Amino acid sequence: MWKKYRKRIFRFCVAIFLLMLVILIYGNYTVRYFSEGKTFTSISEIPKNKVGMVLGTSKFGRKGNINLYFEYRIQATVRFYKAGKIEFVLVSGDNGNVNYDEPTDFKNELIARGIPAERIFLDYAGFRTLDSVVRAKEIFGQEKYTVISQKFHNDRAIYLATKKGMDVVGYNAKDAVKYGGFKTKVREVLARAKAFLDILFGVQPKFLGEKVQIG
Repeated sequence: MWKKYRKRIFRFCVAIFLLMLVILIYGNYTVRYFSEGKTFTSISEIPKNKVGMVLGTSKFGRKGNINLYFEYRIQATVRFYKAGKIEFVLVSGDNGNVNYDEPTDFKNELIARGIPAERIFLDYAGFRTLDSVVRAKEIFGQEKYTVISQKFHNDRAIYLATKKGMDVVGYNAKDAVKYGGFKTKVREVLARAKAFLDILFGVQPKFLGEKVQIG
């Protein structure tokens, strides 16, 4: 009796493992497919859009040092804005509690580096990339814009945006490969599989709310 159930359990576990493997492989493939040719490192080659949405991250690392992903996204956003490729910046990030506020950290740094405050809009409910992308359209009225982050992140955002009916390109900030690079790559593989499942099952943002007009 036990041998009979043991074989069933084994087969079930193998089936689950294979299903997870297929989701991981296909999720990563489909993100690459939909983002192909839509991310740029050269400012001269990327098309101009009214709005650039920079995706939030924490300002500081666990040891209190500046998070290089934050710093490089700031640098890219300032460079992109000053090149005249966007007119407004939408910062979308996590403000889950009073002690953690990604959008305001970004805004303060962008202002300090020369972007006027009136040109910056904040989305405090960008808890995930899916939330940021969908809210850009549903709350801030943007169906065509530039997303600013590291390439791996831009690829996923573009995939989500395309599947949600938006026309989005990405400007790639400098990567921080030596700064938690391996862990970031592993997380990204899982995040892409999750993005694929979110689209498959029609997952919506945690919050929507009242519309905000940019410009």
